[in-house]
Amino acid sequence: MLAGVLNASYLSVHYPNDPDRQESIKTFDTGNTTYISTTDFVRVLNAGIFSNVARGKVVIYFGGHRIKVSAQSSFVVIDDQVYQMPTYSLSDGSDIYLPMRAFIGILHRHAAPGISYDSGINSVVVELITHNITGLDIEEKANGTVIRIVTTEKFDEGSLTGWSARNRWFYLTVSGGIADSVALRKAKLAGVVRGITVDQTGRSVQVAFQLRNEIEDFEVYQNNNPNEIVLTLRNPLSYSSDKIKKLRDAWYIDTIIIDAGHGGKDPGTTGKYGLREKFVTLDIAKRLGRLVERNTNAKVIYTRDEDVFVPLWERTKIANENNGKLFISIHANSNPNRRVKGFETFILRPGKTADAVELAERENSVIKLEEEASRYDHLTEDSFIIASLMQNAFMKESEDLAAMVQSELRKNIPSPDRGVKQAGFYVLIGASMPHSYLEVGFLSNPLEEKQLRKPGYRQSIAQAAFNGIRRFKDKYERILADEG
Repeated sequence: MLAGVLNASYLSVHYPNDPDRQESIKTFDTGNTTYISTTDFVRVLNAGIFSNVARGKVVIYFGGHRIKVSAQSSFVVIDDQVYQMPTYSLSDGSDIYLPMRAFIGILHRHAAPGISYDSGINSVVVELITHNITGLDIEEKANGTVIRIVTTEKFDEGSLTGWSARNRWFYLTVSGGIADSVALRKAKLAGVVRGITVDQTGRSVQVAFQLRNEIEDFEVYQNNNPNEIVLTLRNPLSYSSDKIKKLRDAWYIDTIIIDAGHGGKDPGTTGKYGLREKFVTLDIAKRLGRLVERNTNAKVIYTRDEDVFVPLWERTKIANENNGKLFISIHANSNPNRRVKGFETFILRPGKTADAVELAERENSVIKLEEEASRYDHLTEDSFIIASLMQNAFMKESEDLAAMVQSELRKNIPSPDRGVKQAGFYVLIGASMPHSYLEVGFLSNPLEEKQLRKPGYRQSIAQAAFNGIRRFKDKYERILADEG
C-alpha cells in the first residue's frame, strides 16, 4: 500500500479525433515503472466504473468490455480472459495505480486498439476507432465448418493469413482489421469450434479458434457481396466414427460426369481452318468416357453425347442428380494472338490473371443463348464462387485433380504446359464434387488446330485426362481403404 502518492506528476492525453480536447492523467514513477491513476484513466476514456477500493477492486466498463483490476495484483481480467502484467498494481487507499505501459499494452491488444502510449510525444493516445470486423457466424457442414466473419470493408487477399497449430488451435490474422471482440466472442459455437479468442495488435487482429478435433485443410478469403471473410475448416475423413460411412459413400468414385463444352447452336470458338470447338470437345469427351468405362468400375454420365445445346446450369444439375463424384469439363481455347498455344487446367475461383478473367467472360457469355439467362443475374465475381465453395468444400480435391490431369497432359502431348489456373466459369457452379476444367489447346493457333483435327492427338488428350482421373481415384479410394 502507498501512504500517499508522493512526487506525483501528470501525463498528457492526445485525442487524434478531437485535437482541441486537453486532458491529463496522474502518474508517479518508481524505479523504471510509471504508474497511472485508474480513476483518471477512466475519466479520460469517458468509461463506466464500479469501484470498491477498500476491498482493492475496480471494474472498468469500456467499449462493451468488462475490465477488472485489483490492488497488489499483476492480473488484468478482460471479459473473463486473464492477462498478466510484469509488475503489481498499487493502492493509496483511495485509488489503484496501474503499471502504465503494461496495462495499456494489454488493453490495446485485447480490448481497445485505439488506446496506446506514444513514447515519442510521451502521451497516452485515445483514438476513437470504428470496427471493420463486426460479427461472426459459425455453421457446421457435412465436410467441415464454415465461419463467416462480417466486415464493413473488403480486405485484399494479402491481408488474410491463416494457419493451423498442432495443439488444435486455428489462427486467422487480418492485417488492417479492427475487431469488435465482444461481438466475436459472443458468437454461437458450432461444428469443430469450441472456443474463440481475439487479440488486437495495433491495426491487425488475430482471431484464434479452439478446435474440438484436428482439421485436414482450410480455405480463407474475403467475399464482397455481402462483405465477409469466409473461413472453411475441413474435417479429416476420420472426423467421427458415426460419419465415416457417409464419408466413404461420398468419396467412393463410382460416377464420373464428363462435360463436352458448347454444342448445338453454341459452336464455341472456331479455328482458322474451320474446326469448331463443339466437335473437338464432344469427340474427346467420348474417348475419355470409353477409357473410364473400359478400365474402371465407374459409371460415366455425359452432359451431352451428341451435337445439342445444353444450358450451363443444367450441366451441373445433371451431375448432382446423378450423384457424380467427379466433374470434368472439356474445352478448346482461343486468343487474338495466333502464336499462343498450349494446354491448361482450371478450377473454380476468382480469376487471378487477365487471361483467366477474359477466358471466363468469353465462356460465360454463352448464357446469352439460353432462354433463362436471368437465372445468372445474382452471380457476381465473388458471390457465386463463395456460394459454390461453401456448398461443396471440395477445393483441395479439385486442385489435386487439376494438378494430376495437367501433369499427365504434359507427359502425353507435345504442346506447351500453361499450368493449373483458376477462373470463374459458370458451368462449374454448384457441382457438389471435385471438378476440373480442361482447355486442351488453342484453335486460334493454326498449328494446334491441325493437331486437334487428328484423331490420334485427341486420343492422346483423352488418355492423359483418364490417367489423371485414375491417379486421383486411386489416391482417394486408398485413403478410404486405410480408414477401414
